[in-house]
Amino acid sequence: MIVVTGGAGFIGSNLVAALAARGITDLAVVDRFRDGEKWQNLAKREVAALVPPDQTLAFLDQHAAEIDTVFHLGAISATTERDVDKIVANNVALTLDLWRWCSWRGCRLIYASSAATYGDGSAGFDDDGSCDGLARLRPLNAYGWSKHLVDRRIARAVAGGDLVPPQWAGLKFFNVYGPNEAHKGDMMSVVAKLHPQLTAGQPARLFKSHKDGFEDGGQLRDFIFVDDCVAVMLWLYDHPEVSGLFNVGTGKARSFKDLALATFAALGLPPRIEYFEMPEHLRGKYQYFTQATTDRLRAAGFDQPFTELEEGVRRYVQDFLSQPDPYR
Repeated sequence: MIVVTGGAGFIGSNLVAALAARGITDLAVVDRFRDGEKWQNLAKREVAALVPPDQTLAFLDQHAAEIDTVFHLGAISATTERDVDKIVANNVALTLDLWRWCSWRGCRLIYASSAATYGDGSAGFDDDGSCDGLARLRPLNAYGWSKHLVDRRIARAVAGGDLVPPQWAGLKFFNVYGPNEAHKGDMMSVVAKLHPQLTAGQPARLFKSHKDGFEDGGQLRDFIFVDDCVAVMLWLYDHPEVSGLFNVGTGKARSFKDLALATFAALGLPPRIEYFEMPEHLRGKYQYFTQATTDRLRAAGFDQPFTELEEGVRRYVQDFLSQPDPYR
């Protein structure tokens, strides 16, 4: 059995689809659905079990003999979440509980970290998983801090020779876009936000810059298509001898203006962009530049190319967002 926490979410449901495409049906999904359309992310899949998050450990204990791998992608992922106790309970406590469970049971664990752990990028974007390397990073928000704390505790366990899972990998996902993110609301990718605006004949609206050296719309991100994130996870699943902390980004920063232009091109529309003031509460916590270093992932053996921004946006817009059924 493979367990995917957050399996009805954005990256998780894309992973479930890819595992299902391999013919794997013994899949357990841990997630909350609430009263929205999030269930649509799994509507085309056959899964063995749907588990509420508060029953995760009980389910694992009940099926311990069957479980081979846990992909832990469930989290409070909103960078604007203000309830830090809620973040700690969901992002820190549960992840470390899963780490201990997988260590004791000899189960593989692949978990989601985040590029938000790098903060403003002043300490670089090197996925150095050592205790000293991680100690240099300063996340800008509670979400990033929660992911960083887990990375540090795991680094400490590994360095101290503690019992660890037979395979473990932490994945620092950068700016992911792609199908099955509609439930994320304000945390959706800019492509998903722009699509209804542009199809309605409106201009693309992007933040003005409030930092010297960056033009309006010139803020840079390492945008990565969700299929590439899934490819990394499947590669790790196929290579149980590989463990470590890895960046999952393309290694090439692109601007939000580039992203908007790619979205116009995918829709066959002439570009029109307007810029508006960034909200005051975001200005001190805003990343103006992110770019993954991918040396460690490549050195580990992952050699697949990453999707170019224009091609990824085209596929997302034309194959999903513009279709009557936009779900994978």
